[in-house]
Amino acid sequence: MKEAIRAFALEAGFSAMGVCRPDAIPEAKERLARFVAEGRHGQMGWMAERLNWRGDPAALWPEARSVIMLAEAYTPDQDPMEIVGRPDRGAISVYARNRDYHDIVKKRLKTVGRWLIEQAPGAQIKVFVDTAPVMEKPLGQAAGLGWQGKHTNLLGRELGSWFFLGAIFTTLELEPDKAEISHCGTCTSCLDACPTNAFPAPYQIDARRCISYLTIEHHGPVDPALRPLLGNRIYGCDDCLAACPWNKFAVAAREIRYAAREELLEPHLSDLARLDDAGFRALFSGSPIKRIGRNRFVRNVLYAIGNSGDLAFLETVLSLRSDPDPAVSNAAEWAAIRLQSAKGTDGA
Repeated sequence: MKEAIRAFALEAGFSAMGVCRPDAIPEAKERLARFVAEGRHGQMGWMAERLNWRGDPAALWPEARSVIMLAEAYTPDQDPMEIVGRPDRGAISVYARNRDYHDIVKKRLKTVGRWLIEQAPGAQIKVFVDTAPVMEKPLGQAAGLGWQGKHTNLLGRELGSWFFLGAIFTTLELEPDKAEISHCGTCTSCLDACPTNAFPAPYQIDARRCISYLTIEHHGPVDPALRPLLGNRIYGCDDCLAACPWNKFAVAAREIRYAAREELLEPHLSDLARLDDAGFRALFSGSPIKRIGRNRFVRNVLYAIGNSGDLAFLETVLSLRSDPDPAVSNAAEWAAIRLQSAKGTDGA
């Protein structure tokens, strides 16, 4: 039965599948509790909520007997680091340059789930994709899809780094796959690549210093000491993923809706800074970026403008110093000072 599910899942568009028991990650609960106790989750209060469910998949749905973990590749066609070297443009994380993966992966999970129920009458399922108290990465390792690297993300010898994870919990008894072990060896490429030193140690992350967290989850002003380190990254960060040598084995993305939209591949910062709420919603309709809202996004854009050193942005920045949102006006003030300082340094 498991191999039939795997064959159908691959045919449905997934890149890989593995199976584990709901109780396959007993160490996860303690690791998560320590992470939260040390405050490394920052403002992500939802991580502290339902800690018991998040740390123990068996407690989330006691009737479940198997967890089917599925990977879906979104491997980029171009080098995601090229845009980082262009300070007048905004760097958007690869996964967010087109449609929201939550919708795509969940629909595919449901397709596999419905097929499973048809093949095994009486079986029950629940599908999850990054929106429930499920620790997908440890479960993915337990199911043999890959291992959590020193950057704490899941990577695989046959998948590379660029893939989403989805889970199907089921009452069906399935033979577990062999859990994967780390193959990072002495490599520290991902740790060395982090612009903000967000990794206190290998296999540990402090979200409060992570650019993905700061540009997506963190509301309000970002610590001024960290703002220059953001560079032109305005939504997410791919530095640690892109640095991984295992990417040479990454499988190609099969879903066209993950391919970058032209207007999000190298957007000009001045265009993004001028977005009002309606313009923001129109540009990012159907995108995961939409959920952070115009204010947080424009705040990020202003930090990037402040880091650009380009005086051509000054007029746009000055017009946003009176923005109704405190974080935006604060970011505009900071960017104006940075640009004017750069002007003084140039001797203008």
